[in-house]
Amino acid sequence: MHRVLYSALGQAERWKLISRNPAALLEKKDRPKIERKAVATIDPPTTATVFDAARERRLFIPLVLATLCGLRRGEITALRWKSVDLDNAQLAVIASTEQTDAGEIREKEAKSGRARTVALPAMAVEELRRWRVAQAQELLRLGVRADDTWHVITQADGSPLQPRSLTHVMSAFLREWGMTLHKMRHTHASHMLAAKIHPKIVQERLGHSSIAITMDIYSHLMPNMQGEAAAAVDGVLRAAINKRTDDVG
Repeated sequence: MHRVLYSALGQAERWKLISRNPAALLEKKDRPKIERKAVATIDPPTTATVFDAARERRLFIPLVLATLCGLRRGEITALRWKSVDLDNAQLAVIASTEQTDAGEIREKEAKSGRARTVALPAMAVEELRRWRVAQAQELLRLGVRADDTWHVITQADGSPLQPRSLTHVMSAFLREWGMTLHKMRHTHASHMLAAKIHPKIVQERLGHSSIAITMDIYSHLMPNMQGEAAAAVDGVLRAAINKRTDDVG
């Protein structure tokens, strides 16, 4: 709320509607702070259990896209086959869908206003290939020949899935593990960081506008980074010192 007021009153000041932005008078140390709670995630063995339970359901591919690729809900429902390159194992996130209060679905540009390319794990490629064949057969029974303009995630009648519907079905399914669709996206990040993937790569896969956001959300998942950095520096210097000693000797 403070950020919105600060921005709005700042614009009013620039337009000379007010002489000074009163929200700017509050010192930075006294401004409201968002309390970050540790994000909930699950480990790889539990993730495998979730995948096994979901494999024969329509929600399996959305689950794959969130957990293995880090896509957001709206990015999953907006994804079309023309943006998926299975031969080169990558997909392009170029749009997102949102649902209005009136229940209408509209497509908009990806969050942060930037498209991104996401490399696909081999497992995701396999499951997407399998689903594309199954979806094409399903649509053919309806008298429809699918092409690249079709959404990857569709309902049984071929229509796109609504974002809120995806949230509802996922929340009901994942409740057993205390998870949601968005928490599975967090899980994707936690798996990468546990594998010592650089935070910059994590940021790019998740589509965060800056690495600061990634570090802010997931810093609690990287408690050993300082220790590992210290050990690495120590190792390099010790090796150099030992080599110098050997050379002198």
